[in-house]
Amino acid sequence: MIELNPDNVRFIIQKAREFQVEGNNDDIESPADLEDIEALEAHEHEMSEDVSEDELLAVIDDLEPDQQMSLVALVWLGRGDYDIEEWAEAVDDARDAWNERTGRYLIGIPQLADYLEEALQLHGYDSD
Repeated sequence: MIELNPDNVRFIIQKAREFQVEGNNDDIESPADLEDIEALEAHEHEMSEDVSEDELLAVIDDLEPDQQMSLVALVWLGRGDYDIEEWAEAVDDARDAWNERTGRYLIGIPQLADYLEEALQLHGYDSD
């Protein structure tokens, strides 16, 4: 059982997707397209303060330490580092690894949203 409300995890998934979409250039057809996209992104970045990154970090940092540990364990479960039968071990390992930079660690994981979504499903929750 996770120590975190699944609705909170879904909200973090949503924020992570918003944050990760900003830097996603996977469907680029040509170098000219890449230059146009990079110029547009640079302009957009100048106009904003990476609100989605700040929001995501704030949401994670506002969680209690035990909730942050569960979030890390969920990521590890969704990434395949642990099986669902090893959930308690994943939480114990996340507890041992916890520190004040947990939010930065998590937002640095490129597939954060996908891993959390997978972990919710492994726990029997819908990701929607």
